[in-house]
Amino acid sequence: MSRPRASLSRWHDLERAACRDSWSLYAAEAIGTALLLVGGLSAVVLVTSPQSPVAALGLPSWVARGVAGGLFGLTGALVTISPMGRHSGAHLNPAMTLAFLLRKRISLSHAAFYVLAQCLGAVVGAAVILLWGGIGTPVRFGATVPAPGLRPTLATALEAMATVVLVGVVFTFLAHARLRALTPWTMPVMYAVMVAVEAPWTGTSTNPARSLGPAVVTDTWTLFWVYVVGPALGAVVAVAAVALPGRHTVRPAEARIAAHPASPHHS
Repeated sequence: MSRPRASLSRWHDLERAACRDSWSLYAAEAIGTALLLVGGLSAVVLVTSPQSPVAALGLPSWVARGVAGGLFGLTGALVTISPMGRHSGAHLNPAMTLAFLLRKRISLSHAAFYVLAQCLGAVVGAAVILLWGGIGTPVRFGATVPAPGLRPTLATALEAMATVVLVGVVFTFLAHARLRALTPWTMPVMYAVMVAVEAPWTGTSTNPARSLGPAVVTDTWTLFWVYVVGPALGAVVAVAAVALPGRHTVRPAEARIAAHPASPHHS
């Protein structure tokens, strides 16, 4: 028997119908987040470190940042569309999970385990980045720290603004059937632009887990709270904005950035 339409979300019904153990979802989310950091932070190290062979190309700093951001976003897109990403829904980011929770697409208990899985996966992925050795040292192996002299409140606001863009774009694409399948491919473009423009100030994290991993493995905790509060605030603002009265409702059908093949929303 199907649950009433007023139930929390189709996402839970899909998991139950597919007879998949919740722990496998959390494991997939942890592994996916680890892969995001391995690929994404490797791009940051390889493209932006002055000790990298790429530095010899003499790319303008904003171009290097844009390339690194685009590659980070591309890593996220590839993880999202992989079988593992489709299994968990590929949030890969506590701020995204918070946004889905606020839109009642995922339960609090599932959200809590997703965030825990993301954080654990991020630490494992960041530990792998230490293998870059001296090439990664100048960029702190991808650790995010606000620019010297930047007020913490402004750094938090910048992280929040970038997260508003992330959540707003993802939710808008997910809410429209014709755009839904393209959602993962918004990541390379978004991050290429945001990192090129904003990274000199905060590093453009938008993801507490992405910042936590390098902070743990490099013991870099300078204003770390900015990368928790900023993205969380951005998720809240973005969800509030898409829920404003008098406008088309932007409400994802599931707590998934890529639908599982068994989903009625898979295309």
